[in-house]
Amino acid sequence: RLALRVEEALQAAEGTALPPPGAIARGDEAPLSFAQQRLWFLDQLQPGTATYNIPSALHLEGPLDFAALERSFRELLQRHESLRTTFHAHAGEPVQRFHATADFALDVRDLEHLAPDAREAEARRLAGAEALRPFDLAKGPLLRASLLRLAEHHHVLLVTMHHIVSDGWSMGILVRELGALYRAFSAGLGSPLTALPLQYADYALWQRNWLQGEALERQRSWWRQHLAGAPRALELPTDFPRPVVQSFSGASVPFLLPLELSQALQTLAQRHGATLFMALLASTQALLSRHSGQDDVVVGSPIAGRRFAELEGLIGFFINTLALRSRLDDGPTFVELLGRVREATLGAYAHQDIPFE
Repeated sequence: RLALRVEEALQAAEGTALPPPGAIARGDEAPLSFAQQRLWFLDQLQPGTATYNIPSALHLEGPLDFAALERSFRELLQRHESLRTTFHAHAGEPVQRFHATADFALDVRDLEHLAPDAREAEARRLAGAEALRPFDLAKGPLLRASLLRLAEHHHVLLVTMHHIVSDGWSMGILVRELGALYRAFSAGLGSPLTALPLQYADYALWQRNWLQGEALERQRSWWRQHLAGAPRALELPTDFPRPVVQSFSGASVPFLLPLELSQALQTLAQRHGATLFMALLASTQALLSRHSGQDDVVVGSPIAGRRFAELEGLIGFFINTLALRSRLDDGPTFVELLGRVREATLGAYAHQDIPFE
């Protein structure tokens, strides 16, 4: 029922069926997608930072075919145009420029000469340093990889991409395709991957051609209504005042919910036609309202933005942010709040394409 409700909301928002993006005839330059433009602006505002690096570290066990691994990365760069893209200013506007090839070499650091405990510590230090090394968006490729050799059959592969050409979904694609290519190349076979139906720049052009005029206004008017009169900030009580200059200093606190509570929350959501995400969002907004003393709470949530099957296999930056608002000024029960969150979330999903900024 929920899937049907989402589909109905999308159709109502679009008015007519939205055609999927396809390959578009173009040269070696194109405008940025709205998401890319967002990050390009931030990079111009604060150049030389690693805030939007996406780092990962993969442990590799067993014999390693270095030549096959390096060839797999080169094949990935040829397969995904986004990884051969650089970003420049032209006549005051940002453009993405595509390169037929991209220089790539897999950097290798041998740590085998260190004591076992020191190897792990050095690997962690190098991984941290790599994650904090900034990219120059005008110089590609915007993907780096290095291999740390801890023992003959134990390596750590460090992979870093800039967010302007990647997202969390993309990292899963990279790991999956890298594994498929490595298995084939190490066995002396060709690439097992089928050709991509389009590239990220095709999506960027499609997005700009579609999201204008009536389509843009339809989405924008919904958000204007949804966010009319919303508070500028959530004033949570903290032990220190909010700094004047953003520092990006922070931490995360992981925790686990008891199994019984998780199951009960899942059951509650299903009983009222909601998802577990909606139930967790409602509880989070109730908690934030209680601690802030505000009865109007807006929480930002990322959305994958891959609404078409043609986009699911692309490495690129598709994420948008949805500002999900709930009002608690009339003292709703939790079930009533869950219903409001459900409707607000479905409405936001149906109008997810308008750039957050």
